[in-house]
Amino acid sequence: MSNPVPRHLTVLTGASRGMGRAMAEQLLAAGHVVLTLARHESPALAEQAAGHGTPLTQWTVDLADGASIDGRLREWLDAFPADHFASATLINNAGVIPPIVPLRDSQAPDLQQALRVGLEAPLLLTAAFLDATRDWTGRRRVLNISSGLGRRPMASQSAYCAAKAGMDLFTRCLALDEAREANGARVCSLAPGVIDTDMQVQLRGADATAFPDRASFEQLKQGGVLSSPQDAARRILAYLERSDFGAHPVADIRDAAP
Repeated sequence: MSNPVPRHLTVLTGASRGMGRAMAEQLLAAGHVVLTLARHESPALAEQAAGHGTPLTQWTVDLADGASIDGRLREWLDAFPADHFASATLINNAGVIPPIVPLRDSQAPDLQQALRVGLEAPLLLTAAFLDATRDWTGRRRVLNISSGLGRRPMASQSAYCAAKAGMDLFTRCLALDEAREANGARVCSLAPGVIDTDMQVQLRGADATAFPDRASFEQLKQGGVLSSPQDAARRILAYLERSDFGAHPVADIRDAAP
C-alpha cells in the first residue's frame, strides 16, 4: 500500500493581483491546499485549482477589519485534525500605500487603512494561525512580506514605512516566542526587492512636489531593474522552502544566495 501524498496548506493574503496572485498560482500548481484572503474572488484561480485538482478556498474580506477575520480563521483551521497537513504556512502579503503626501496632509481614514491592513491584520492573523495550529504535528511557518521601506525612511511614506517597520519588529519578537516551543513556527519578515506591480505605478505617478523620491522610482522602471510578479513569487517561495528559513527573522531576498 503506497503512502498518501503529503498535503501542504498555505494561507495567503492579498492574492487578487500582483505578486500575491502569482504566489497563489504557483502554490496551486505545486499542489498546495490554498486559502486566500483578498478583496476580490478570482474565477481564474478557481479554474486553475480545478484543473490541478487542488483544493482552493477564497475568502472575500476587508483586511482593515482584521478582528472579524481572526475568529473565522481560527474556526476554519480548527476543523482539521492535528496531523492532516505535512506543513502549514501563513503568508502575510497584503499591504496598502495611502495617498502619497506628507503626513501633515494625510487623512485619518487613509492612515488607518494602511496601518490596519499592513500591520494590524498580520498581527491578528498570525496570532490566530499560531494558536489554532499549536498542536499540529507538521512544520509551521509564517512569512511576512516586508519592504526596504520598513528599514529606511522616505518622505511622504510615513504610514507605509511605519507598518513595514512594525512588521519587522513583531517578527523578531515572534521568533523569540516560537523558539521556546517544542514545535515552534519558523518565521521571517522578508523584503522581496523591487517588483513591477500596481504599487510601483502608484509611486511613479505621485505628485513630485509631494514625493521627492518619485524620480528614483521612475529610474527603476526605465532601467529595467524591476522584477516581474511571477519571478518575485518564484524567488520568495523558493526562499520559504530553504532548510534555513527563519534563521534570520528579518531578511532581504536580494541578500539570499541563489
